[in-house]
Amino acid sequence: MQRLGLSAPPQTESELLDRARQICGLTLSELAVTVNVPLPKTGRNAKGWAGELLEIALGATAGSRPVADFEQLAIELKSIPIGPTGRPKESTFVSTLNLRAPPSERWENSTVWRKLRRVLWVPIEASNIARLEERRIGAPVLWSPSTSQASILQEDWEEIMDIVGSGDYGSLDARLGTYLQIRPKAMNASELTHGRDEDGLAMRSLPRGFYLRTSLTSEVLAGANA
Repeated sequence: MQRLGLSAPPQTESELLDRARQICGLTLSELAVTVNVPLPKTGRNAKGWAGELLEIALGATAGSRPVADFEQLAIELKSIPIGPTGRPKESTFVSTLNLRAPPSERWENSTVWRKLRRVLWVPIEASNIARLEERRIGAPVLWSPSTSQASILQEDWEEIMDIVGSGDYGSLDARLGTYLQIRPKAMNASELTHGRDEDGLAMRSLPRGFYLRTSLTSEVLAGANA
């Protein structure tokens, strides 16, 4: 197989999708050899490794910046672990929740919407037996939310951001939201981020992130296979 992604980033959606289809069926270790990426040495090193491998192979350009992974195409890349039945096994991280977001922020300009307007989903076989590098890459899905899905995502985001604006962070519960949920995003309770309390005074709170529930990602993958 030719070397992928280490030259220029893809210039069109079709080119990106073609690259993703080229790697379908490969194990992660086979892809790593193709793009000259070392295998993770430990379980801790493996966290995020598959996603970084796909970014390199497909020519993503964003790095750690809060923009779409394929910035020129405004397309986000999301790997998604799937079980034997083809259903997602876990929720999908979208972006960090900004506890100091201005009250004037709107859904249309939010990082969450920028990340979800157009997404290249790359399923990865998930198994309790197979080592990470032995898992196979599935068929890619290029997706944009339907009108209904976008409306629900916006409602979820606005509900969450209303709570952020009130400073009542204790009400930020993972049970909120139909498609979007909030979950802690920290290694331990000592990792705090800056926010404001109900009186607008500076305070520190646990970092949190926006995640997509499997109810939505299951819809995405089922729609691709319909």
